[in-house]
This record gives sequence, structure tokens and C-alpha cells, in this order.
Amino acid sequence: MAKPIIALTDLTRKFKELTALNRITLAIQQGELFGLVGPDGAGKTTLLRTLAGLLTISEGGGTVSGFDIKKESERIKPKLGYMAQEFSLYEKLSVLENLRFFAEMYDVPPEIQAERIPDLLEFAGLSEFTNRRAAHLSGGMKKKLALASTLVHRPPILLLDEPTTGVDPVSRREFWNILTDLHLKGTTILISTPYMDEADRCSRVGLMYQGEIAICDTPAVIRNKLEGEFIKIVTDDWQTARRVLLKLPGVLEVQSYGEALHVLVDSSKKRQKELTKALEQNDLTINEIRTSPPRMEEAFISIIRKMDQVI
Repeated sequence: MAKPIIALTDLTRKFKELTALNRITLAIQQGELFGLVGPDGAGKTTLLRTLAGLLTISEGGGTVSGFDIKKESERIKPKLGYMAQEFSLYEKLSVLENLRFFAEMYDVPPEIQAERIPDLLEFAGLSEFTNRRAAHLSGGMKKKLALASTLVHRPPILLLDEPTTGVDPVSRREFWNILTDLHLKGTTILISTPYMDEADRCSRVGLMYQGEIAICDTPAVIRNKLEGEFIKIVTDDWQTARRVLLKLPGVLEVQSYGEALHVLVDSSKKRQKELTKALEQNDLTINEIRTSPPRMEEAFISIIRKMDQVI
């Protein structure tokens, strides 16, 4: 196997008494689309900021594009395009002015800017808004402008920190279409996201929890790690139904999604009739009950619950 473009060994970052990253060991291959997911405070942003050279390492180490994170952070920065959670461009500048500014920051020659910027504008769907100030762009347009600005020096690696948070579903889909194109062209992308459907688009996913990577694998493998099967149940009183179901044999856990309950059981074939009978005996009307294939969100919730029980 080729040498990883990002390789971390026991990477640790502490803020006084708080350990934000706890002995992270991770290898990401060139051209991979790698997703980081996990609850707020899990360490996703800290990891991305450390890779970008914005935070120092407390212990451990690693390399990015062959350069040592501790000793050669300045040599790493030209290889990266880093996009923070918050919109960090200049709102008083126009779309075109922002792109030119970042091109000059990365020493992109004027003649190359003249070729590259129009392509980026078209790629991001911003060709018609070149003179609009960044402050007057929609949320989705701001995200696409921020991405275009990180691409202006053509970095081989992108670090994206929850880039689609707070944008509408259409803009989110458009943004991911752009990322897919970049991935297919060989760009290595490390992206943190709170959306499980986005995690499903990644080559591999790392679940971060309390500063550690709890699990790292392909989405399909992670979903299949669930020890049991899910049954989806919709009743006229989900709270009472939940209390009833948790007492039954073979029920491993119950997750709530609005008025729907996703019940993890040891065997759906064996338990579905038992669940139905118990609910009916408690005068609960069943509007829907069926076996449901495991989703990424359900798998992660189950993994985190098991970790909490161990702790």
C-alpha cells in the first residue's frame, strides 16, 4: 500500500487540564474522502486545526504530505486548503476580490490567476455574482465562495470543518456535488460533518468521542457492526411504548426519532410478534411496525452508548 498522505501516531493535544485529542492514530490515503463525525466537543475541530498548523501538538506526532507536523508546519500549509466552520472571508470585498486576495496570499502569479479564477467561479456556480459583496451572499453561496478560495492555489489536501452547517438542503447537495468532483479528480478531503447522510458519502468515516477515534472504517462496515437488528415502530404514544419495550427480553436498546421508535433487538424475526403483543396488551395502537436496515446514525448512537457504559 502507498504511504499515507496523512499519518498520525498517538497525536495528543491538551488545553491545561483538558485533553482535547487523546492519542489519535490515523492513516489517510491520497485521494481519500474521509469523514469525521461525532458530537460537539468530540475533538473534530481541534484535530483539523492541528493538522492545519493552527494548534501545536502536546504529545505524539505525524506527517502531512510527507512533512513533520511539529517541525515543518510551514512547509505543510501550501499543501492544504483549510475551511473553518465560520465564514472567514472579507465581507466588504466582492466575490472576485476575495478570490484574487487569496490567490495573492498563496503567491499565485497573475497570469495563472487569470486562467484559474474564471474556472473556479464556474465550478462553484458563482460566475454571475463576481461583483456582489460577500456580505450580500446567501449562506450557501458563502460556503461555495469559501471553498473556491481554499482551492485557488490548487492544494492536494482539503480540510473542511462542517462546511454545510446552516445551509439549505439544495445548497448542501450542490456543495457535495462539488466535493464529489474534487474527490474524483484525486483531491484528498478530510471533512467533519454533523450529518449522517454526508458521512455515508465518504470512503471511510472516523467516529470521534471524547477526544478519541472510537471507530474508523467504511460506512457499510460500521453499519454492520451493530449486534442485532432494528425494528421501526410508530404508535399513538411513543413515550409509553418506549417504557414498555425497554422491559422486554431481546430488546437491546430503543432510539427515538420524533414519534418513531427504532428498537434494536437480537432477532427481528423472533421478536417482532412479541413486541406487537406487548404493545397491544398495553392498549397502544400500532401505526407502523417493520424491520428497518441499520443507518449510520443508529450505529453511531449505539457505539457511543456502549462506550459510556464502559466508562
